Amino acid sequence: MSAATVNAVPTVVLGGSGYVAGELLRLVLGHPGLTLAGVMSESQAGANVVGAFPHLRAGLGDLKFQPREAILEHFGTGRLALLSAAPHGASAPLLAGFIGWARERGTALTVVDVSADFRFASAGAYEAVYKHPHGAPQLLEAFACAVPEHLAHTDRPHIAHPGCFATAMLLAAVPLLKLGIAGPDFFATGITGSTGAGRSPIATTHHPERHANLFAYQPLAHRHAPEVAGLCEQLTGQRPRLHFVPHSGPFARGIHMTVQATLREPAGAEALREALRTFYAGARFVSVVDGMPRVKDIVGSNYAQIGVSVDAGSVAVMVVEDNLVKGAAGGAIQWLNRKLGLAEDTGLTAPALGWA
Repeated sequence: MSAATVNAVPTVVLGGSGYVAGELLRLVLGHPGLTLAGVMSESQAGANVVGAFPHLRAGLGDLKFQPREAILEHFGTGRLALLSAAPHGASAPLLAGFIGWARERGTALTVVDVSADFRFASAGAYEAVYKHPHGAPQLLEAFACAVPEHLAHTDRPHIAHPGCFATAMLLAAVPLLKLGIAGPDFFATGITGSTGAGRSPIATTHHPERHANLFAYQPLAHRHAPEVAGLCEQLTGQRPRLHFVPHSGPFARGIHMTVQATLREPAGAEALREALRTFYAGARFVSVVDGMPRVKDIVGSNYAQIGVSVDAGSVAVMVVEDNLVKGAAGGAIQWLNRKLGLAEDTGLTAPALGWA
């Protein structure tokens, strides 16, 4: 069903009825190196996938959601990719079963998890944030977690993609720390579209409440803050003190993040822009712009834009990304490309929608 080549890698999407799963399906269907082998959803097993994602009708045909037992039939002695959009807490035990089954069958399995289950370095760090035991602590060492642009190579077989807010904060914070520009205190304000809250409607995502509205939630207590601090420490050797206030925005998709910090040494905006351009040289999907980045310039794409402003003693770095693409499904496909030996931008170069 996808636009795949003869040697394309069979790919299964787990937890396949949410917004991120829909983006994974859209990207896999248009990917020349992948072919959609199955979509797992225990709650909708047997139902047509197109019922959940009618906008993908041209690619899905009569494909049906499958239960776990049917997904196991895709495991042979060749290559298989698993993209997990299962909920936090459910993804780890689910993937543990599939990884064990792949070992028994001799399947060359590559997993990219979009949940939070493998984003932390230890089970204790995960449990401190999510308030329940980790579902597969024995597998933590098998997963690497980072924004693709921040980790050139990993020998670990599987990948955990950082969260959507986390991706935006990391794109700003990691170079500021690694280049010695600013820190250790970072003050971050992020605004996200309603798709970031998931598909199941709640009061704060209901359209009459969200439309023409803006409000903070979980200020200074959001779960992505310890995730970002831990990943910064792994990547730079420095653990920042991160003060994060997220906001719900009156749009469906996209994130605008502002990260502020005190400069270690005086510097002008143009010098800092050049430092960030050098840091992200060769990064196909991250660009540093001269003006201010805008959400409409990246929505629907895997691209992120960064803008910089300074005063006498501080720097503000603005980052825009699509929460469902660069912050989730697109970043996951970017990692999968790399792990499969494909060009990192394969299937991801569509430009932004512009007037979404």
